[in-house]
Amino acid sequence: MFTDNNLIKIALSCKCPRCCEGDLYQSRWSMTLRKKCASCGFDLAKNDSADGPAVFLIFVLGFLLVPLALLFDALFAPPLWVHAVIWSVVALGLTLGSLRPLKAYIIALQFKHRPESWQ
Repeated sequence: MFTDNNLIKIALSCKCPRCCEGDLYQSRWSMTLRKKCASCGFDLAKNDSADGPAVFLIFVLGFLLVPLALLFDALFAPPLWVHAVIWSVVALGLTLGSLRPLKAYIIALQFKHRPESWQ
């Protein structure tokens, strides 16, 4: 049915996990899920990724950005305000850019591992 590559493609395109065609979110810039898929009618309201994507991003980005900031400081020794500007922009950009696909990936994983009676 699903392979890991399919799940990643579905997540990156933010499409319905059942039909892979309907949009998952209400608009391009919204994090609000649609009630139902426009293509297949799948009830998306039952899918709740909760805070999972945000917590995952906190751990991963914290693990990646702190060493990068320390290395940047060791190599260039910029003033503190430069660190504040650079790492705020980088952290916000990476978070906002990856939160929607990560949420879509978790919803696709929930759909993949859901019992047949719930689908």
